[in-house]
Amino acid sequence: MKKEYDFSKSVGNPYAKHLKKQVTLRLGVDVIDYFKNLADETGIPYQNLINLYLQDCAHAHKKLRLKWVSATKKVAEQVA
Repeated sequence: MKKEYDFSKSVGNPYAKHLKKQVTLRLGVDVIDYFKNLADETGIPYQNLINLYLQDCAHAHKKLRLKWVSATKKVAEQVA
């Protein structure tokens, strides 16, 4: 092993932006159970399945659509 190395001509890692980053997420028990069951069926670790699903959403530019309904309107619709 050398005492010193010359990094002046070093090149950055072209794959660095594709590396994974560890994060903490709060997921519902039902969500975790769903992916764990899917993992048992496919033989793919459940964390990889969650990552693959989120990657698919990101690449397809999927957006969540939420429509909030007021409680009074919902009650009025149920009565009608």
